[in-house]
Amino acid sequence: MNTFVNRPFFVTTSTAHPARILVVEDEPKMAALVSDYLRAAGYEPHCIADGRAVVDAFKATPYDLILLDLMLPGRDGFEICRELRSFSDVPIVMLTARVEEAERLLGLDLGADDYICKTPFSPREIVARVKAVLRRSRKDAAGSEEASKLEVDEDGYRARYNGVALDLTPIEFRLLKTLAGTPGRVFSRNALLDQLHADHRAVTDRAVDSHVKNLRRKLEQADAGQECIRSIYGVGYRFDA
Repeated sequence: MNTFVNRPFFVTTSTAHPARILVVEDEPKMAALVSDYLRAAGYEPHCIADGRAVVDAFKATPYDLILLDLMLPGRDGFEICRELRSFSDVPIVMLTARVEEAERLLGLDLGADDYICKTPFSPREIVARVKAVLRRSRKDAAGSEEASKLEVDEDGYRARYNGVALDLTPIEFRLLKTLAGTPGRVFSRNALLDQLHADHRAVTDRAVDSHVKNLRRKLEQADAGQECIRSIYGVGYRFDA
């Protein structure tokens, strides 16, 4: 009996309607401008200005992506993202005037799929990023599904890639499971460290680089020329199909 569980790279969502985008932004002019650009791109935007209303609005409507400002009245974006991730994997793109690296890393660690700085403000870039995140999280417009090359047996700590059994250490297995479990999401080194050692031992974040290097080599041996783990400069790593 084949005990391997197939892990698809993309989340299947309905394409019967334009993607519904929840725009959480308390500046009316900016919210209106972003909504106009999203609507022109074929999406269906809905705006909310109060952070306290976001979670209830999402539970009431099946939005396909949330464009989330960080500085909001009532409740900040980090707190909202944390609660949404406790029960949903909806794509979240954070939008903020803050440019500090620590803030970007915190947003990604909380489960955001992308992080856009408002300065300089570019609604075209926002639309492009929204398209990219949606493309990673759903099947294509024709309704065809991407076939996963990765098979994971969590109970047996075994994995296959492109039909080839991978000889992985327990740490490499957990690293692969974490990255491939949310394809397209960028994980910081600290976030990956939390998943690598069951005893939460104190190790440097650069240890992740060594494990990624070994895991990449084994994946490339199974599928020559295919680089599925990508480095995101200054942030961490992302698993792509």
